Amino acid sequence: MTEPADSDAMSPPDAKPIQSSPVLQGERVAFTGTLASMTHRQAMDLAEQHGGSSGQHVSHQTTLLVVGEEGWPLEADGRVSVKLEQAQQLHDNGEPLRILSESEWLNLLGVEPGERKQQQLYTPAMLSQLLAISVHEIRRWERDGLIRAVKKVFRLPYFDFQEVTGARRLNELARSGVSLDELASGLERLRAILPNVDRPLAQLEVLSRGKHFLYRDATGLVEPSSGQRVFDFEPLPCPAELVAHDSNDRADTIPMRPDVAAASSSDAINRRDWTADEWFREGCRLAEEHEIDAAIEAFRLALIEEPLNPAHHFHLADALYREGRPDAAIERYHMAVELDHDFLEAWTQLGCLFAETGKTKSAQEAFRVALDLHPDYPDAHFHLAELLEQSGHRDEAATHWRRYLEFDQRGPWADIARQRLESGQAL
Repeated sequence: MTEPADSDAMSPPDAKPIQSSPVLQGERVAFTGTLASMTHRQAMDLAEQHGGSSGQHVSHQTTLLVVGEEGWPLEADGRVSVKLEQAQQLHDNGEPLRILSESEWLNLLGVEPGERKQQQLYTPAMLSQLLAISVHEIRRWERDGLIRAVKKVFRLPYFDFQEVTGARRLNELARSGVSLDELASGLERLRAILPNVDRPLAQLEVLSRGKHFLYRDATGLVEPSSGQRVFDFEPLPCPAELVAHDSNDRADTIPMRPDVAAASSSDAINRRDWTADEWFREGCRLAEEHEIDAAIEAFRLALIEEPLNPAHHFHLADALYREGRPDAAIERYHMAVELDHDFLEAWTQLGCLFAETGKTKSAQEAFRVALDLHPDYPDAHFHLAELLEQSGHRDEAATHWRRYLEFDQRGPWADIARQRLESGQAL
């Protein structure tokens, strides 16, 4: 019986092991738009680590253009970025130049699997930290249809990162004075170069309805889609009020929007016939505009109509907290979870308020209830880890820091989690 040949013996004595070429060998890479995963400088260094070279500009030597995924690559005037236009022209002229999204590029390098990145979703609190916009703004965008939750777990929405950053970019451009026609033209051009641009065009349609999107120039407010000037009245020292009396002579103080203050009294009186949902939406709007006292009153009026609605109690609690009344807020959050035990965000807010007021044990219990309901809840893992860290339970804290990093690798909270783990404070 013939013995199998020894592969080492069959190789020439001076043979060298075969090494694969770096994935970007021979490539010259440029970047456009804001990268979600790193800075442009870090991306250029990464390209060079994988055998390529990089440049600040697109030229005939460029073989690869990477398009950042934090918002759309639109210039300050709403047009497609110059680099992207140049790259497309070179490609159309027969140059060997590829255009890749940031996810595709990272997948090519094996740095972060593209499939997982595309599936990575974020809660409102995570997005607020990551993008430096308020949770209230994110919720308003959802109510207006500007962004859509990919899924909801016990009332908690999860959003796609790119959709939210795209909405933020369009919002910024509209507020800066770029007309909606110019934005539409830029997005149509973008769609001719890159796939998956249908959604921002739909978002632009929401903007075109004229809600919330005015910009201020040297002489006042302007509506961006039409360029029409809007009357800009001096703000009142407090929300205008109308006192109405029902058949029992009970006086109800009804907060009015500033834009309603100049309307006829008959129009304002009709607000007494508003539904709970209308008062709730008005409370949300007032809260977003920092008219907290009026928002509280609107939420209370919503609760008169629907006293068992947990969402109304939740938003009233939030407004009470913002007014500096944490104990009253705690009671309303308690009402929310009593009416809906699975209200994840209410449990988390309770935990945060308990922690803030020194009730550490109650705070831990609230976070653990949230995690019992939803073991993959990133916010609860982060807050519980911080609480455990502060109380000296570092081993258990480390478990929750690691769990949080399974859901977020790029935001400020992720940085904190890594710092805790790497510093040896959480072992």
